[in-house]
Amino acid sequence: MDATFRISPIIRITLLSLYVALTVPLPFLSQVTAAPVPPTLLWIGIGIGAIALYAALCERVIVDEQQIQVTYPSWVPQFFRKGWVLPWSEVKDLKPRTTGQGGLVYYFLSQEGKGYLLPMRVAGFTRLVDYVQAKTGIDTTDVKPLAQPWMYLILLGFTILLLLVDIWTIIAAIAQGNLS
Repeated sequence: MDATFRISPIIRITLLSLYVALTVPLPFLSQVTAAPVPPTLLWIGIGIGAIALYAALCERVIVDEQQIQVTYPSWVPQFFRKGWVLPWSEVKDLKPRTTGQGGLVYYFLSQEGKGYLLPMRVAGFTRLVDYVQAKTGIDTTDVKPLAQPWMYLILLGFTILLLLVDIWTIIAAIAQGNLS
């Protein structure tokens, strides 16, 4: 039974929307305030950043009878996001680690002692963890996702509010003739 898990759509939509809400006003602010950085340069940077964020959110986790693999589409350069492959026979343990924000992430520990981060933001995370338990025999009953979907829904709600304020500000600046 092969399975592919992608980043959860709510996470992708939320993070891409937040990026837009935080960056799109910058070229307009640059023009209104006569900042030394030209709006065109900011638009180019925002475009590059959007492509990089989208690339990071294209992560796929592929599991099959032999291995677990984290991969990215072929258009994503390896120097930017490098995937990994870990045969099930090489998995020694699944170790929890506390993040700087107090959350809990898990690493596969290979027979050589190398760590591989368990992808936790995928749609179908419970199914992925069940698959890991079935293939490795490691008890995964306490393994939970780093963030719950409701957390991303709240962030999406605030992001939409921020986008509305951005739109209002840009329209107001255009109406006052501060933008051309």
